[in-house]
Amino acid sequence: MRSAHVIITGRVQGVGFRVWVEAEAVARGLGGWVRNRRDGTVEAVFRGQASDVGGMLDVCWNGPDMALVNHVAVSETDERPAGFEIRATV
Repeated sequence: MRSAHVIITGRVQGVGFRVWVEAEAVARGLGGWVRNRRDGTVEAVFRGQASDVGGMLDVCWNGPDMALVNHVAVSETDERPAGFEIRATV
């Protein structure tokens, strides 16, 4: 199992990124969460099989159609979320 914490930068707010992340993560059977941050980035945690988390990290570079991703910063975390949720902006 792998848990990854990500910060996604670029045009990632106002383009449906959080809803897209949730759908992609659920389709891969991942636990975790996603939220907007006031600095204009999107933050998320993904937990699941290492290959599924890796696949999720790969697709985060594309995002939904209107997004323009500049960078996906990844760090490992000990967080072990169950289910997937969209959280409030911080």
